[in-house]
Amino acid sequence: MDLPPRLASQLAGDEGPTRQKAARLVVDLAGTAGASGFVEVDHAHVSGVSVITGGHGLRRFLSDLSSSGDGKVSIPTTLNSAGCDKEKMKEMDIDWPDFLEQQFEIVDAYSKLGIQATLSCTPYDRGVDDESGIASWAESNAVCFSNTWTSLITNRESGLSALATALTGFAPKWGLHLEQNRVPNLHVRVECEMETLSDWSILGDWIGKQVRPEWTLPWGPMPFIQGLPINASFARKKALTASAANYGTPMLWAEGLSADPPLVKNSDGTWSEPQGGWQGELVFTETELRARYDALKPKGQVDLVVIGCPQASLEEVRITAAAVRAHSEMGQKIPDQRLWVFTSGENYQLALADGSIALLEQAGAVILQDTCPEVTPYNRAHYNHLLTNSLKAEHYLTSGLNRLPTSVMSIVDCVNHAFHPSLSSGPRPVLNAKSQPQHASVKVPQFGEDSLTGAPLLSQGDFCVTGPAMVTDVPITYLGYVHRDTGVVEETGHPLDGRAIENSILIYPKGSGSTVAPYVLMGLLYTGKGPTAIVNRDVCPLTLPACSLLNIPYGHGFDKDPCLSINDGDTVELKSEQGVVTLTVLERVQ
Repeated sequence: MDLPPRLASQLAGDEGPTRQKAARLVVDLAGTAGASGFVEVDHAHVSGVSVITGGHGLRRFLSDLSSSGDGKVSIPTTLNSAGCDKEKMKEMDIDWPDFLEQQFEIVDAYSKLGIQATLSCTPYDRGVDDESGIASWAESNAVCFSNTWTSLITNRESGLSALATALTGFAPKWGLHLEQNRVPNLHVRVECEMETLSDWSILGDWIGKQVRPEWTLPWGPMPFIQGLPINASFARKKALTASAANYGTPMLWAEGLSADPPLVKNSDGTWSEPQGGWQGELVFTETELRARYDALKPKGQVDLVVIGCPQASLEEVRITAAAVRAHSEMGQKIPDQRLWVFTSGENYQLALADGSIALLEQAGAVILQDTCPEVTPYNRAHYNHLLTNSLKAEHYLTSGLNRLPTSVMSIVDCVNHAFHPSLSSGPRPVLNAKSQPQHASVKVPQFGEDSLTGAPLLSQGDFCVTGPAMVTDVPITYLGYVHRDTGVVEETGHPLDGRAIENSILIYPKGSGSTVAPYVLMGLLYTGKGPTAIVNRDVCPLTLPACSLLNIPYGHGFDKDPCLSINDGDTVELKSEQGVVTLTVLERVQ
């Protein structure tokens, strides 16, 4: 593969060890993805900021990376949300030893690399001057928003791959960079009224929940949605794409709202199917909408109401302020500061200027900057049941990050509950385990000898590893569903639930979920709780970066599906010799 001259120079170490490491990762990803070359990138957005997401893996890696002082980002780069508002530590009541110190150790390390500490998960909301060109963004909601509603194109990067691009200025040309891959694969018809922001949020999450493991979705679910009202505000668009990203949606099309899908429009106004047909055809009606609200409504005492996931736009702040005004004009006040509104620093200043912040604070709300609901460590002595308007918040708050029972209602209903705690009385709910349809496995036992041929990472030399195979044909979500200290999978319904990945040759299709996943994996590898080697079936920018940087034996691109050819528990040998990897069964599990 021909490298751009500057990238080749960086790979050779001419610009120092920091950029050399980054260049190695970029080239490794390009080789694994079968990229057609490289693209120069206009803007990067890096995830992995909060102490509770990246953990010690993030802190150690950033300390190592920034300590040499020889490398700074080559392109404009912004930074995702932190885990707290440093000015509101008393109000947030974080019960985590040295949390603020650890948090700003992370932010300072990023700043030393030349990254703008915007601390916002919405770089598309006043974070980028020109919403066109090529980006490298590692925040799932931002990826889906930009690809859907703007001309800025980005793959769904991990925090590490986006950082590597930020340092080098280059990204592999693959995935959504190629026009032929930006094609819808699901057809969704909406046959109900969509009035509140939470309606749009529920729709995006609902689409992801319908995905089945047998569907072929190489770049994730990419729905073409018909039937949405054409008067969609910025906040509605944001709510839809943010929640759709929960299940890996990198972009979508909404008839009459976004650019037309790359399909043929017939003379009668209908659209042709994509080549190969739709992977799924879904209908969202009032029945589905009401069923989700019924399942998500508060059942027991609500301890805290959180608005702004992703961080609230100015529109959302104003909607919340209007709902609060309806109560405060009656002389009512929010008890115990039980309403928290999360927004970016820029939107905070705008809301401060128009009086929204004053109105909210005078009524007893807490306004938080630089952080968001899903990456905040809640004090469990006080908060054990949250209420929000966002399915993105619900998706991650109920995961292993906080494992908090979380209910969902519209902003108006959320504000009502903030003012009147008695609206949801009774025992606090217990978090119900969520076994998703995506966890269904199609593995069947294999017998006899078998050997598969694949490829290593370009940066890795020869290796030979022997040990027990831990195998699943279901993707692994590292952030929230793999315990950051023990390496035990904690994802109900997943074939590996309850098992530790330590000292295994771990074989799975790809990583899924949050773009911060590589830091969780790195943390486990640093502490000896990770696997001895990893095999992926699919191109995986959520796993590959950790293996590249820490030189963990890695195999990919096999001639047969390793997730189906190898039994869970088989003894296998993973060997790389002269650029070829073999995966050989030494002993079948009995």
